[in-house]
Amino acid sequence: MSTHTQTQHLHIIDAVKQDHRHIEKCYESILKAETNDSRIRWANQFIWEVARHSIGEEILLYPAFEKYIQGGQAVASEDRTEHQTVKDDLYKFQNMKSTDKDFIPTLDTIMNELKKHIKDEEENQLPQIERALTADESIKLAKSFARTKHFVPTHSHPSAPNKPPFETAVALLTAPIDKLKDMFKKFPAETSA
Repeated sequence: MSTHTQTQHLHIIDAVKQDHRHIEKCYESILKAETNDSRIRWANQFIWEVARHSIGEEILLYPAFEKYIQGGQAVASEDRTEHQTVKDDLYKFQNMKSTDKDFIPTLDTIMNELKKHIKDEEENQLPQIERALTADESIKLAKSFARTKHFVPTHSHPSAPNKPPFETAVALLTAPIDKLKDMFKKFPAETSA
């Protein structure tokens, strides 16, 4: 598992974009994997990255959208809806074997959903939140985002609430179980902790 905590002076836009690049790298690595073992390791990393990133956004970024950007409640609501679709598909994916015939098609579906979400976030929402925050506020939000990802679930739980404060409470209850499961999973050697 990778922890990607190099957010000392990153603004929130950069921290979120950094996560997006990690997710894309995992996706590409699954597609390029030459062995079943490697495919499994990268799939585990992909699930881990997407789950932590999504919940981190729901806990910290979307409330910031609601508070600081015009129309932020509608933006956050739409993003939560998109996340729910990804969570549903990620849940199916995390329960598949890499040899299942729907493994790659399900992965592709998830990534196509994420690509649309990522594009809108990077081109519209993140620049708006950056303009609304001071540099110090943005850096503080990025640090909180990085810290939050340490205690959130690492697997998809589509039936969990995704709005404050309930997602935080469920995350605190679910995360230890996920982390215990992760101890028995394989992850890519180059990013293992």
